[in-house]
Amino acid sequence: MKRSTAKHNRWGDHYSRLAKKEQFPARSVYKLREVQRKYNLIKKGDKILDLGCFPGSWLLYAANLAGKNGRVVGIDLKPLSKSVLSKVPSNVRIYIGDVLSLDDELIRSVGKDFNIVMSDMAPDTTGNKNVDAARSFNLCQAALRIAKDLLVDGGSFICKIFQGEDFKEFIDSIKLSFNKHKIFKPQSSKKSSKEIYVIGFEKK
Repeated sequence: MKRSTAKHNRWGDHYSRLAKKEQFPARSVYKLREVQRKYNLIKKGDKILDLGCFPGSWLLYAANLAGKNGRVVGIDLKPLSKSVLSKVPSNVRIYIGDVLSLDDELIRSVGKDFNIVMSDMAPDTTGNKNVDAARSFNLCQAALRIAKDLLVDGGSFICKIFQGEDFKEFIDSIKLSFNKHKIFKPQSSKKSSKEIYVIGFEKK
């Protein structure tokens, strides 16, 4: 058991060290990189909305993929650190706001007609898997509502969810709004984590 835990910790440290080396604020960037390598969702010139963009890894990675002619908009309750902000390119805009209750003024500022809406949001965990999964489901439903409103027809949605009793209901919601979907567990996710990514393709 101890050997397995040590191996798990080394694996986790590998991604943390890699993120530091490649100057990303968190190891979560490698989850998006795996999604991108498998499905090639983000393309040059795309307009991307990053819900819950703190600490900024997905934001920076997406901005690089979209290129100077693309646009990336991030929203989070927490402001990004100064060190991350110093790396943010000119094609990125960041707003402070609550994804669970976006006001009309913020929505107008953010804009619409996004090619990709992505959410790596997670609730503050309690240790109770049922409670954490229910909170994750609420965040995902909020992200999906925003995606349905702001995505272009044919656009894509990437969303992290903690698997729980509401998981099937969320998948059913995805099926109603997108022509295709995939369920993806990145190698860089911690093996003990209940997180999984749901990807909706071709918004109806």
